[in-house]
Amino acid sequence: MDLLVLAGLVGLVFAAHRIANEWTGQLRPTVDIDLSLRALPRYTLFSLARGLIAYGFSLAFTLVYGYWAAKDRVAERLLIPLLDILQSIPVLGFMPGLVLTLVAAFPSTNLGLELAAVLMIFTGQVWNMTFSYFHSLRSVPHDLDEAATVYRYSPWQRLRWVELPHATMGLVWNSMMSMAGGWFFLMISEAFVLGNRDFRLPGIGAYMSVAVARGDGKAMLQAVVAMIVMIVLLDQLLWRPVVVWSQKFRVEESAGSEVASSWFLTWLRRSRVLAWVGGRLRTPRDGLGRGPRPAPEPATAAARAPASKTVAKIAFALLLVGLAIGAWRLAWLLRPVAIGEWAGMIAGALLTLARVLAATVIGTLWTLPAGLAIGLSPRLSRVLQPVTQIAASFPAPMLFPLVIAALHASGVPLGAGSVLLMLLGTQWYILFNVIAGTMAIPADLREATATYRLSRFERFRRLYAPAVFPYLVTGWVTAAGGAWNASIVSEYVSFHGRTIAATGIGSRISLAAEHGDLAHLAAGVLVMSALVVLFNRTLWRRLYFVAEQRFALAR
Repeated sequence: MDLLVLAGLVGLVFAAHRIANEWTGQLRPTVDIDLSLRALPRYTLFSLARGLIAYGFSLAFTLVYGYWAAKDRVAERLLIPLLDILQSIPVLGFMPGLVLTLVAAFPSTNLGLELAAVLMIFTGQVWNMTFSYFHSLRSVPHDLDEAATVYRYSPWQRLRWVELPHATMGLVWNSMMSMAGGWFFLMISEAFVLGNRDFRLPGIGAYMSVAVARGDGKAMLQAVVAMIVMIVLLDQLLWRPVVVWSQKFRVEESAGSEVASSWFLTWLRRSRVLAWVGGRLRTPRDGLGRGPRPAPEPATAAARAPASKTVAKIAFALLLVGLAIGAWRLAWLLRPVAIGEWAGMIAGALLTLARVLAATVIGTLWTLPAGLAIGLSPRLSRVLQPVTQIAASFPAPMLFPLVIAALHASGVPLGAGSVLLMLLGTQWYILFNVIAGTMAIPADLREATATYRLSRFERFRRLYAPAVFPYLVTGWVTAAGGAWNASIVSEYVSFHGRTIAATGIGSRISLAAEHGDLAHLAAGVLVMSALVVLFNRTLWRRLYFVAEQRFALAR
């Protein structure tokens, strides 16, 4: 067993060395993608590395941004609307500027292009994690919050021993969804072409893109198999152990529930090598595993508070300055857009809004019962978790030709069919949040419903629906944001060599990006962002308030 652990560590070092060589290699004008089977393992490794690095950035952003928004009521008024805007901005809205800027910053190596791909994957991962973490921090049970106050926990102790454990369940399942969401635009992120410039990177997304362009069915099938293998391995070696580990943070007063398990986590816990490494890292000073350290004296805690508030104020001021500069440059860029064109964009945005809401409603109809079934049964979770990971991680744009062909044969116009195209990538946000909310329901409450012999409907009405509702709202918000983002590929598609467009803001943005019209591209993104913020402030914010005040457990 220990030999296998050492072999795995050596393999990780070798993979990291291979990836570092690729990142620091000389920038090539064009990259020829090899569609042979022997190239797939290397391409899959490169794509997986970009996804994991992007996830590291996403987790860091989530912990900082979500905490700041939850703790600073003044900053929240800007940070949450800004988060609404950021999650709704389509990839094509910032990709040209991002790629050109980073390539210019690193003109002689692949580092700039690799960072651009990582940041584009980051934008498909981070938003649902941040919303979930923000909501969890705002819904900490009163008894835990009061206990932290009684024991005079410092902000760091409160975060470590109360808030992070409470947020872990939702954060873990949203992390899995984030990795899946990052693959949605993988073909675009790794095979970006701007005019006559080819910004292609070796990876499974570029492999898929070239295979689709050449109509190579064998290569497409190989890419699908490679992605499925990667997702299953990632699930078994990373996510399943993390889900099992996160079970210890459930609020339980009963030990009667079935315990989830992971063969890989059990195997790692038996390794003497990892136990020795953990013992060396666990020094007496850090106090890991021994519970919270004694609370600091009030004077010490009071001295730290002004310093943290000063840092927050400086960061908030810098953010305002950056937004002001960006707004001035955006206004300068929008000068060529006529007033009549703005009216057309607003009308198109309203049509896209209707499709977004339709996709969210349809997705909820099946994900709510499915998520409850998976979350309530560890056996179903163990079996279906890899399945849902594969389904959610599969790049939906690859299925678009088949769906469009079916819509065309059925006589369904793209205006209505684009709802289905949006649904392919956004329904999973709702499903994963429902699963997380269901798994967070204490076992003693579930046992109480069984003791009182409540019917399934009564259990759903009195326990499951209220307990899951806060997570469901997070799923709705992130699914709607994903649907807005997906509108650029669902309202403007290619079929049998011709382009089909539906009236909407997504098609306008895609058309502007195709022609390199930066002014109309920025105008379309601005209209979409403004409508998203307005809608989120009027509906989702009210639902969040209801979830926090009426349906949060222990409130």
